[in-house]
Amino acid sequence: MEDQNYIAKNKATWNERTKIHIDSEFYNQKGFLEGETSLKEIELALLGNINGKSVLHLQCHFGQDSISLARMGAQVTGVDFSDEAIQIAKETAQKLALDTQFICCDIYELPNYLNQKFDIVFTTYGTIGWLPDMNKWSAIVSQFLKPGGEFIFVEFHPFIWMMDNDLKEIKYNYFKDEAIIEIEGTYTDHAEHLQLETIGWNHSIGEVMQNLLDKNLQLISFQEFDYSPYNVFPNSIEVGPSRYQIQHYGNKIPMVYAMKMKKLNDMAL
Repeated sequence: MEDQNYIAKNKATWNERTKIHIDSEFYNQKGFLEGETSLKEIELALLGNINGKSVLHLQCHFGQDSISLARMGAQVTGVDFSDEAIQIAKETAQKLALDTQFICCDIYELPNYLNQKFDIVFTTYGTIGWLPDMNKWSAIVSQFLKPGGEFIFVEFHPFIWMMDNDLKEIKYNYFKDEAIIEIEGTYTDHAEHLQLETIGWNHSIGEVMQNLLDKNLQLISFQEFDYSPYNVFPNSIEVGPSRYQIQHYGNKIPMVYAMKMKKLNDMAL
């Protein structure tokens, strides 16, 4: 599949989703503007004190997490390929009088738009499934990290993406295979009639981790969780504050994994 094909189709999908997401209860933009953080306990525990640090947020959507990081005292640059999302992110930062920067581009093209090293590269929840090549992705992560800088990564577990839409049967390969092409809506409220084509890929944890290790990143911590902090999967029940499990699986399956890695040096890759 030609790169531009998946980028153009997914960008169109995310532009349409953004129009719905911004007014959804799921994102609660009103509460966010009034000071609520969008960050969850998993990533907050990995981040620690980021006051005064520079952060690059990859695939930032319309910037709630980027701005939440800025509210913690970081100097933040957010990146996303959706021009609709980035426009909202810029307007939100301006409204809140925060010097959060946003760049609209596909992250594989980021070196053409940005020349800076960061203390932290950050990306979370539903990001890498839109990217076909973990080697190129991990090279971007490494390129923009300072030596000694940290990569903070939280993602939905690839086991989940093996399942059918009702999360009852295995439908897709755990290991990267062909692109997964689906017609679907979105995970927020007010999306009853939305039907959009999406193109994605499942990436095993081994594929993700080895590509990062190959780019001079050292694993500091790795965790798996039996819940999702977001209510985005069908047949979910809330088992604690911001903790959701699939009702018919309970705590028997992994739903999220998280890692912190440290950049060792800037050796040629």
